[in-house]
Amino acid sequence: MSVDLVEVVRSGFRECVHRGSVVILDSNGDPEVTLGEVHLPIFPRSTNKPMQAITLLRNGFEPIDDTELAIATASHFGEPDHIALVQRLLDRTGFDETQLGCPPDLPSDERARADVLAGKTRAEAARRIYMNCSGKHAAMLATCAINDWPTVGYLDAAHPLQRAVSATIADITGEPETDLGIDGCGLPIVPVSLVNLARAYAAMATGDPGTPERRVADAIRAHPRVISGTDGPDLLTMRATPGLVCKIGADGVHAGALPDGRAFAYKIDDGHDRARMPLTQAILRRMGVEWTDAHADLGTPAVLGGGARVGVIRAIPGLLG
Repeated sequence: MSVDLVEVVRSGFRECVHRGSVVILDSNGDPEVTLGEVHLPIFPRSTNKPMQAITLLRNGFEPIDDTELAIATASHFGEPDHIALVQRLLDRTGFDETQLGCPPDLPSDERARADVLAGKTRAEAARRIYMNCSGKHAAMLATCAINDWPTVGYLDAAHPLQRAVSATIADITGEPETDLGIDGCGLPIVPVSLVNLARAYAAMATGDPGTPERRVADAIRAHPRVISGTDGPDLLTMRATPGLVCKIGADGVHAGALPDGRAFAYKIDDGHDRARMPLTQAILRRMGVEWTDAHADLGTPAVLGGGARVGVIRAIPGLLG
């Protein structure tokens, strides 16, 4: 059973509560804190992107720099620098935007979205390259070309690339292979338990230098803005926590690991974004990360009444000990 994780308190009254499951691992990979259903598979959503990028490196993809590897793991906000990186990757590998298998979308960043919508309808403005997964899809096309795999139909679970992704995720997580789902971008998604998702991030954070696991972790740590965007949860969290490698996933998933291999993963049942940062901060404090006053309520929306702050969104007091 999932447990109460985060509460919304307005004027001293608990107005809402977000339930879910959390695991924190020690540096040996053993569970230190378990709350809720940490051994049952969930869809990891975009927290699986680093593992997909590891697959690409294992199969010959060679980025020209760490920013290109970072954009291959990104849930980017569609800001101009993100789009430029994806376009550079497409140009360098001989593909164009029409070959991306992800659906057309608008940037998630408000300013970037307003800019592309100016004078246009949503249907006119939406493009595949704006979709937050476009960097991953561009890198997958490049990997298909390197291996002489078909680029048409690369989203199919039976495609050689997707079989390689499933094998990599099974290898890194130790999770038995099972039925796949379909992610928001159209790619297959492999169910993984929270405890094994956390172990995968620990493996990335502590991998030997030069290995695909470590290369992905280092690219994410070096370029947190590339994998997210302005004021994105991962950008804010990694800036506040040197050495952390982390990645959010849609519908309330987050996973990360510190350089010594301590790791966490959680799933918020209702998928609400406002519960993310209070829970992530509480987990990192439980793991011994020192947060300064400047990092208090980092990225957490305020509870307002008449324009004034009248409440707080916080992890349940005493939740993590």
